[in-house]
Amino acid sequence: MDIFVLIKQTFDTEEKIALNNGAINEEQAKWIINPYDEYAIEEALRLRDRFGGRVTALSVGPERVVDALRTALALGADEAALIDGEPFGGDEYGISLALAAYLRQRSYDLVLGGFFSVDNGAGQVAVRLAALLDIPHAAAVTQLDVKDGVALAVRDAEGDHERFELPLPALITAQQGLNEPRYPSLPGIMKAKKKPLQRLGADELGLTPPPPKTARLALFAPPPRAAGQRLEGDAAAQAAALALALRSDARTRTLLQ
Repeated sequence: MDIFVLIKQTFDTEEKIALNNGAINEEQAKWIINPYDEYAIEEALRLRDRFGGRVTALSVGPERVVDALRTALALGADEAALIDGEPFGGDEYGISLALAAYLRQRSYDLVLGGFFSVDNGAGQVAVRLAALLDIPHAAAVTQLDVKDGVALAVRDAEGDHERFELPLPALITAQQGLNEPRYPSLPGIMKAKKKPLQRLGADELGLTPPPPKTARLALFAPPPRAAGQRLEGDAAAQAAALALALRSDARTRTLLQ
C-alpha cells in the first residue's frame, strides 16, 4: 500500500509568539509538526506495517520544513518530499494545486492528513486536494480500517459519528482520538539521515503558480485581558449592573443587534 501523508510545519501554540511588523518572528518561534498531522503519520505507519508498502511524508513550504520531514522519517516514514512553497505563499488554493500536481505523477492508495492546522485552522488544503484529484474523502476521522480495497471510516460529526465506506484511492483527514502518536526513537533518528528527501519546485511539477485566492490582511495579538469586576449589592442590583456592563461591551452589543 502506497500512502502519502500531508504535513505542515506550524509554530508551537504553547510557546510565546512574537510579532514583528504584522508577521510572526520566525527566528524566535519554535516550529513543530502540526499536531493533527501526527495522527495521520501514525495511522499511515500502522497501515504500512499491516499491509506493506511505503509511506511518503509530503509538504509544501520553506526550507525549514525539512526539520519536520526529518522527524516524520525518524518516526518511520520511508521517504519524504518538500515542494518549495514560496511561489504559493500561504494560500491554500495554490498549495493544494502543488500537491495535486505532485501526486498526479505518483501511484497512491491513500492520502492522509490532519483535520486542520493549529496556526490558522482553515482546514482547506486536504479537501481541495481530494476535489482536484477526484477521489473520495472523509474529514475528522476517529476510526479507520482498510479491507478489500475499501477504507472504512468513522468521523466525528459535532458530538455524533458518521460511518463511510470509501473506495481506494481515497483521502482521509485525522481527528484527535484516531490513535496515539509514537515518539521518534534514537535508531529511527539515525536512520532518518539516510532516507531519501526530495526537493521540488513549481517548474519541476509543470505548474505555474496561480494568483492567490486568499490574502492575510493583518496579524495581531489579542488585547490584554482586562481586570475582573466585582458586582456589589443584592441579587437584583448585581443583575442590573451585569446587564448594564454587558450592554456597554462592544462585543456584546454586536451580538444583541
